[in-house]
Amino acid sequence: MRLAPGQKADVRRVLGLFAPYRPALLVVALLIVLGAGAGVVSPFLIREIVDVALPQQRPDVLAWCVAGLVAVTVVGAALGVVQSMLSARVGQSVMHDLRVAVYGHLQRMGLGFFTRTRTGEVQSRIFSDIGSMQAVVTTVMTQIVSAGAGILMAFVAMLALDWRLALFSLVTLPIAVWMNRRVGRRRRAVVVRRQAKAADLSAGIQESLSVSGVLLATTMGRTAALTERFSEDSRELADLEISSEMAGRWHQGLYGVLLAVIPALTYLLGGMLLFGGDAGVSIGTLVAFVALQSGLFPQMNGLLRVAAQVNASLALFTRVFEYLDAPITISDAPGARALEMRAVRGELRLEGVSFTYPGADAPALQDIDLHVAPGSHTALVGATGSGKTTAGYLLARLYEPSSGRITLDGHDLREITRESLAAAIGVVTQETYLLHASIAENLRFAAPDASDADLEQACRIAQIHEHIASLPEGYATVVGERGYRFSGGEKQRLALARTILRDPPVLLLDEATSALDTATERAMGSALEALSCGRTTLSIAHRLSTVRHADQIVVLGHGRILERGTYEELLAAGGAFARLAATPDALRPHPQG
Repeated sequence: MRLAPGQKADVRRVLGLFAPYRPALLVVALLIVLGAGAGVVSPFLIREIVDVALPQQRPDVLAWCVAGLVAVTVVGAALGVVQSMLSARVGQSVMHDLRVAVYGHLQRMGLGFFTRTRTGEVQSRIFSDIGSMQAVVTTVMTQIVSAGAGILMAFVAMLALDWRLALFSLVTLPIAVWMNRRVGRRRRAVVVRRQAKAADLSAGIQESLSVSGVLLATTMGRTAALTERFSEDSRELADLEISSEMAGRWHQGLYGVLLAVIPALTYLLGGMLLFGGDAGVSIGTLVAFVALQSGLFPQMNGLLRVAAQVNASLALFTRVFEYLDAPITISDAPGARALEMRAVRGELRLEGVSFTYPGADAPALQDIDLHVAPGSHTALVGATGSGKTTAGYLLARLYEPSSGRITLDGHDLREITRESLAAAIGVVTQETYLLHASIAENLRFAAPDASDADLEQACRIAQIHEHIASLPEGYATVVGERGYRFSGGEKQRLALARTILRDPPVLLLDEATSALDTATERAMGSALEALSCGRTTLSIAHRLSTVRHADQIVVLGHGRILERGTYEELLAAGGAFARLAATPDALRPHPQG
């Protein structure tokens, strides 16, 4: 099988996946060789039966040969079972390693990667692509080795029987090589298109059959149109599956016919040699030779199909390796230190920070200089698109500044391990995400070791305990996909409780009360005030009523700091903040929970 230069690198990398399992692979290879060796013994026993036992009426020779045939069959079957078991274990271990490697790598990718990539595409590569590779990894590799060993030993046995007939049997080899190259290229191209279409279909299912997708389709009257589009995509995928399955089948069928004709021609050639008085060819030799061919040719045909399958599967490996090779934009710097939570004071500084989203023309933040004193409350306000949420992303290190630096207690965030930074800065966003699990499991996602009493205390602070207690299953209640069994206000209070459990020294609240009704927001005011006591709190707010008592209010506009000061100072200044406060909704909380 001839490969293009890029494919050779893929093959080496695929083989590298098996490196940790070399001892097991050596055992598998030994079992394969022993099995192949056992397989070529039978034709020699058959020759003894035909040339010696039967013509000379030797029951002892006949008995030993028959016993040998039975023993060879039993041993071959046993070796095959053990070899299959070990091969499956090695293959599944390799698949496990690959899945974990891809998942772990994606977990370390920055938020920007996922804003540019559909969730369905990621799922397709982890499950569909790696799942399709499973057959190659778990069985095909051993099939190649097994067929290769069987072919080699069968040919050696053929040479031992008669070298002329052995050479004649190789007449199909050039045809096989030509076919393999042709079929492999065709199947590889089809597989690339098939997996791309499968990823599109997976992404479409993910988007349209989620709770949000169903709500959108139903309210927009697009259910029938989406079903029709899915039908078209599914039909195209089915056609590509058929093309992938049938690629090269006519070639392989013709080659199979040729292989079936060769034994008949071998009888003809052997018979001519026998009729000519050639002492090197006997009836037993001819029968044994055709018996070897009956085992050799199916292996050659199978090897052709397997080689074409491997060639096509390299496209799947390439798609998966693309994710593994994707650069991690946010990673710990060499020598990054882990913070000691008890020693974190919570002093934040943004020094000349600018940031531009990948692919964007204009910067989202420009030359931001900001000091947040330990234990103080700073609020970021501004119109939509002013850069407030972007600043929060940078503080949580979901993105890296394009220039400048951000420090926590004087340490550049890039010099702090991501794990300890996540423990130091608790983030509650306006887009609350809840797992499809129980309330208790959602809360313990932040603190796996939290006791039931800890959960209840956190929920009391977040003003959600009474509601949970009124549910029939209490804290065992399943929240539903993305928490759709709860209102927006209830989800935000659960998110607050989840952050409370982590007890971080720094709080980052991105519109954390935006979905609360007036009464609940007021009730939570004192709770948040108590929670913020002694902690550094950074609030990102659209409603100015939520930041009246902030120690410092920073007004952003078009990615720059327009002004800063206390609530009263900024109102008195009559600048950007005063204009924001004068808008109809600036001082009035949203009405819903």
